[in-house]
Amino acid sequence: MPSVPLNALRTFEAVASRLSFAKGAAALNVTPAAVSSQIRALEQRLNQALFHRHGRQISLTEAGQKLLPGVQRGLAELRQAVEVVSQDRSEGVLNVTMMPSILQKWLMPRLAGFYNSKPLIDLRINVDNLLVDFDQSDMHSAVRLGPGKWAGLESVKLMDDWILPVCSKKFLKKMGPFSSMEDLLQHDFLFAPSEVWDPWFRKYGESSRDGRWSLLNDSLSILMAAEQSEGIALSRWSLVARDISAGRLVRPVDAIVKTDWSHYFVAPPQYFDLPKVADFRDWLIEQCAAFPPPE
Repeated sequence: MPSVPLNALRTFEAVASRLSFAKGAAALNVTPAAVSSQIRALEQRLNQALFHRHGRQISLTEAGQKLLPGVQRGLAELRQAVEVVSQDRSEGVLNVTMMPSILQKWLMPRLAGFYNSKPLIDLRINVDNLLVDFDQSDMHSAVRLGPGKWAGLESVKLMDDWILPVCSKKFLKKMGPFSSMEDLLQHDFLFAPSEVWDPWFRKYGESSRDGRWSLLNDSLSILMAAEQSEGIALSRWSLVARDISAGRLVRPVDAIVKTDWSHYFVAPPQYFDLPKVADFRDWLIEQCAAFPPPE
């Protein structure tokens, strides 16, 4: 097997993932001529072409298509190994990703306690509804709502959650009171489309899934609409407990359904027991244990 310089493989990945010599050069902060030279040398060393060249357009040959996934995996593992060795293990930057709704409605009011107890940890939170690819990012860990199993990751359960309808006091006074779920189901629900609501609709009927605001995909906007008396929102207990306690929202009926999914702390194996990651994980577990379930 020919010995291939690592720099040549990095250059190949930069070009192949973008299908552009110019963009690959920009990503590596080198000239296009240097990139072209590296690719030609790599093709000569492997004794086969990796790209089809059509003027300024390029595409991967069959050999290039086979090589790219393995190079990407190898570079990702090298990057992770270097990060694990070089980073500060007990303090410094800690990158965590989670959904914006759980950050704003549940975690944000509690964060001061963590900052006060661990002032040397620079907690940085990235909000995204999409699952992060730990191999392609600098994230150390995540808080996820799901079934609890993610390939290649370690996880620990933080807390369960429940689905319940909420509305404003003004809406309840105008449209209520609701003596039963049958009365409530005469109104459209506001909710962001998600599998998380499936247990509710299994119990109370699929017909109530056709809410007039169901095209919105933002749980925070849905709750804002409910606060503005636009209707009855389906939400999760973790998101509305403080709003109910403060009187911003009320429960029009006592109906509540446990979700199929729970909240989990997840991290790649190489980060899971890193001291600063473990500090944040243990603090989260304590906060979740102190969070009362709905009555």
